[in-house]
Amino acid sequence: MIKALLTGHSRGLGASVAETLLARDIPVLALARSPNAELAARFPRLLREVSLDLSDTAALAAWLAAGTLARFVADADHSLLINNAGLLQPVGPVGTQDALAIARAVGVNVAAPLMLTNAFVAATAGCADRRVLHVSSGAARKAYAGWNVYCATKAALDHHARAAALEEVAGLRIASVAPGVVDTDMQAEVRASPLDAFPSRRRFEALKSEGALASPADTGRRLVDYLLSDSYGDVAEADLRDLPAPGRAAH
Repeated sequence: MIKALLTGHSRGLGASVAETLLARDIPVLALARSPNAELAARFPRLLREVSLDLSDTAALAAWLAAGTLARFVADADHSLLINNAGLLQPVGPVGTQDALAIARAVGVNVAAPLMLTNAFVAATAGCADRRVLHVSSGAARKAYAGWNVYCATKAALDHHARAAALEEVAGLRIASVAPGVVDTDMQAEVRASPLDAFPSRRRFEALKSEGALASPADTGRRLVDYLLSDSYGDVAEADLRDLPAPGRAAH
């Protein structure tokens, strides 16, 4: 049996990843601030939702200590963790940002994925096949003015995956995967940024107007296909746009 833990399933790419997993009869334990009523109605047997603000590291630590994650994966032959939740804000040059906004971004984008990964690996020690996917970004690998916090936090996920892969933990496959530019609410947020805060805004406006944004549904399916493929974890850092269509391995 495959079981999956997913963050940020209430909308956008996370909702598409959740739908793809659930449609394949994979039980999902989903963490987000808000529920996904549509998916809950369609998949009442398979979807378990936890309302949690991932920027609250103390609350996340308390939830992990309660053992819900460990109980969920206890009977799984194949276990998945998809660290999808992320924040774009604060956007703007260094020196103009709110301190609490920086802390919140670091909590959601870095602390939560690392805490969840650590707990997941500990809880699945007896599982022969456990896989962790950090949803990264092109901003982890190319710097953008105004995105110094977002770039830094996504780059942290890339480096975490590289280091964890070197540790060669038994049965663990881990990768940080950039999904490409996807037509989500975050992209609308990007296009709404003031030019003085984000000078590259017009490039993202052009991607939208030219129809060059990937759909969340297609990207979610491709991410899940890759996560379940034989080749997953062969590299610790990947860009979904550069990968061939994989064959599925876990079943």
